[in-house]
Amino acid sequence: MLALYEQTTLECSRLITQRYSTSFTLGIKTLDPKLHWAIYAIYGFVRYADEIVDTFHDFNKKELLLRFKYDTYQAIEEGISLNPVLHSFQKVVNQFGIERPLIEAFLRSMEMDLDETKYNEAGYETYIYGSAEVVGLMCLRVFCEGDCQQYDQLCEPARRLGSAFQKVNFLRDIKSDFHDRGRVYFPGVDFSRFSPQDKKSIEADIQADFDAALTGIRQLPRSARMGVYLAYCYYLRLFAKIKALPIARIQEERIRVPDVQKLLMLAKIYLSFRTI
Repeated sequence: MLALYEQTTLECSRLITQRYSTSFTLGIKTLDPKLHWAIYAIYGFVRYADEIVDTFHDFNKKELLLRFKYDTYQAIEEGISLNPVLHSFQKVVNQFGIERPLIEAFLRSMEMDLDETKYNEAGYETYIYGSAEVVGLMCLRVFCEGDCQQYDQLCEPARRLGSAFQKVNFLRDIKSDFHDRGRVYFPGVDFSRFSPQDKKSIEADIQADFDAALTGIRQLPRSARMGVYLAYCYYLRLFAKIKALPIARIQEERIRVPDVQKLLMLAKIYLSFRTI
């Protein structure tokens, strides 16, 4: 009966991913099926932590996040949790050897979102690492399936890919982050006086991350390569749309890639996969 319980917890994580992100769901589906459950579990964990700080405005978010953090570590230590998201996540952590410092860095970034609204360079780098780069490293642990040498070789590209994704999110979410929550992640930038030069400087930094990440994607195990490449292409397409738009547009609306374009992208990547 424990197997049935574990299956239902993993299905909860899959449902969370499907409801919150069509793009990541597509990416996960193009991974080898043996990897699906673990990546769904990681996504469910990071998604719910993020929900605490970004959505639960009528509740004590600090207390909720502290409880979530305590329950996470307890689940990992005991190998079980009545919280289905945490149960599926602890299973991934324990099976693939995801290091506690990665989890701590992620939760620290979530805590920063409770209090910080502007960042200096050091705070920005800390936040990017914890909120995005370590998530890439968690997934990389799964993709490498215990091959520590391969993991060490691909750590830096995985971090750069997570960094690129997060920085694109920051540009895409200016309206909600700045206008609704008063947050500005980019150091030294004032969105009330956001200049074309500010935008170009940020875009150059993001492009450097994308370029560094692609080399690592090409070296991933074949079981993970197409799914990660699809996510890379999706974010690169989103980034291209943001670059082409004037500042006023990205401050007024959340830019997205239509689902039809995502499906076309998937078809093209599938056909060209042998060359990646």
